[in-house]
Amino acid sequence: MSTCHHRLAITYPFRFVLILILAGTLGASLAARADATSDAHIIDNTVPKLSFSQTQSRTATDIAKKLATYHYNEISIDNEFSSQFFDAYIKRLDPARLFFLKSDIDDFEVYRFTLDDSIKKGDLSSGLTIFNRYQKRVIDRLNKTLRNLTDDLAKINFTLDESVELNRENAEHPKDDKEADNLWRRRIKGNALSLKLAGKDLADIEKVLRKRYLNQLSRVKQTNNEDAFEIFINSYTQLYDPHTTYLSPRTSENFNINMKLSLEGIGAVLQQEDEYTKVVRLIAAGPADKQGELKPADRITGVGQGIDGEIVDVVGWRLDEVVDQIRGKKGSTVRLAVIPAGSDSTEEHKIITIVRNRVKLEEQSAKKKVIEFTRHDQLLKIGVISLPTFYIDFDAVRKGDPNYKSTTRDVKKLITELQKDNVDGILIDLRDNGGGSLEEAAKLTGLFIKSGPAVQIRNVNGRIEHYPNTQGNIFYSGPLAVLINRMSASASEIFAGAIQDYQRGIVIGSQSFGKGTVQLLTRLRQGQLKLTQSKFYRVSGESTQHRGVIPDIEFPPIYDKEIVGESSLDNALEWDQILPARHHAYYQMDSIIPKLINQHNERIKTDPDFIYLQDQLEVVNTNRNKKFLSLSEAKRIKEKDDTDKQALALLNKRRLAKGLTPFKTLKESEDEKKRLSDIGEEEPDPYLLESGQILL
Repeated sequence: MSTCHHRLAITYPFRFVLILILAGTLGASLAARADATSDAHIIDNTVPKLSFSQTQSRTATDIAKKLATYHYNEISIDNEFSSQFFDAYIKRLDPARLFFLKSDIDDFEVYRFTLDDSIKKGDLSSGLTIFNRYQKRVIDRLNKTLRNLTDDLAKINFTLDESVELNRENAEHPKDDKEADNLWRRRIKGNALSLKLAGKDLADIEKVLRKRYLNQLSRVKQTNNEDAFEIFINSYTQLYDPHTTYLSPRTSENFNINMKLSLEGIGAVLQQEDEYTKVVRLIAAGPADKQGELKPADRITGVGQGIDGEIVDVVGWRLDEVVDQIRGKKGSTVRLAVIPAGSDSTEEHKIITIVRNRVKLEEQSAKKKVIEFTRHDQLLKIGVISLPTFYIDFDAVRKGDPNYKSTTRDVKKLITELQKDNVDGILIDLRDNGGGSLEEAAKLTGLFIKSGPAVQIRNVNGRIEHYPNTQGNIFYSGPLAVLINRMSASASEIFAGAIQDYQRGIVIGSQSFGKGTVQLLTRLRQGQLKLTQSKFYRVSGESTQHRGVIPDIEFPPIYDKEIVGESSLDNALEWDQILPARHHAYYQMDSIIPKLINQHNERIKTDPDFIYLQDQLEVVNTNRNKKFLSLSEAKRIKEKDDTDKQALALLNKRRLAKGLTPFKTLKESEDEKKRLSDIGEEEPDPYLLESGQILL
């Protein structure tokens, strides 16, 4: 997750994200404040007036100059850009269009084509005017909601056939207070229904919602000019690309601690998405990754300390405050209430218990295993090398330790051991590998090819550097396959792309993340600027940016690429091409891939696991098109029952095809999964097994 120069590391996507791998104390003060505010009877109507300092004005001007000079993407700062800046700022403040009225937007239109000039001149008054109006709208709305909450909840009728829009990103702003009141009435009704379906009575529902809105009100009132400046400036910087980010002094401090790799916590990368804290990815071999239940795109709604501590509702909290609640000392326990990825209703949640721990380098190291197959009465073996990250022990290297750990060194040892086991081929498993050391990605490529670059790098000046491997001969020349998925990013994409371009092996799985840019950190008068300065290109000349690596043989994806991956981010740099580097093909893979695809398709036609995966993918695609959520209790119960029945039917379809007894309930399935986990028994990995079949 470092933002060092590309010779050292490749950054993983960073868009308002914090890594929960820090040593630190729990946010006890936040919990105490939540308890205190929940009992408040007097609602404070005062609206804090913020102002920007001269230092911030100069910082804004400095940022504009640095972006114009050093950013990879050359952008014309004109009226069109200013209009995009205006829309991005409004969206960042009010993404669900819940607070601003149409009249507010009309008032702000006078700034649409002048915001860009304001940044360049250091005149931030227009941005401040918009922000202060936003503060007033939020405080007024939360106060009104709190005043009327008891009466509004008492009047709710869950038998009416009403609905609430799931995604209001492109909805109209309410035209007046009456329309805004109706929007919030349905919003509160939706929250209340979700809590009711989760088993809470009216008194508990009011308690939860009152505490939630009081906490949000408290946070809004604590917003300072540093927070406002960060929001305003990042609406500007992230028009260049989603990884170009201004880090305020507080955010910068957290980021710098992350770079020191104090790997203690749960090991998860989080970002803010509307009022929720969303999981971006898990740190390989971290506590959350090992525990196995937390997944990318899950939304965290509550955090509890210890085995039985109260789960504090964190909906609407700032990201750094949620982080303070989740991180903690090694050996302590945290419980997370989460809405699973892909769920459209907020009552569908689960509690995940994670013991905080330190992520050790050796636990992130490459590991091997052998899987056996029988073909035509012959026993065949495939060696699998799982690589969770591209690592190197820089401290050991600096100290001159000749036995320092690195990806390439460890993989060489494992290949040697697998060859002694007489494996018939080797599969490199890069699933969920978010990247790491570029140098190691290049060196690893050099174990499988004789010479030639692993990647091309083009900088802001257009200069192209060929990053070579350092090997003089091929260490392993046998059959090779690489397995990737949507969470394979950066260095993983460079390695997989090189193996594919040299036609040295076959790439299998699902489309990778598409992170093909390099960021650098630069200091400012106040805070730091992380900006994109270079772009990666494969030896074929194709960039890994946006498109990622497309496998030769594709599997059903387990991550929804509409919400996970570079292409899902606003203003992501586009895919493009440069001239290919000189390279040659080791095998004529193109001539055999059609045959391999046909054989693969024939196998999975009757494979219960792949049929199940395809069925799940169809469900995801159907749910993605859902635009409204019913506010009728009867309809929601039926929808939940139908969803559960569908999930159970798909599970049992697979079990019956395998000759297993079908489950009676979904709980039986969860209990069985837990039982297998407790005894250390893993379910067969269909992706790994089919990849072995393809390689054979």
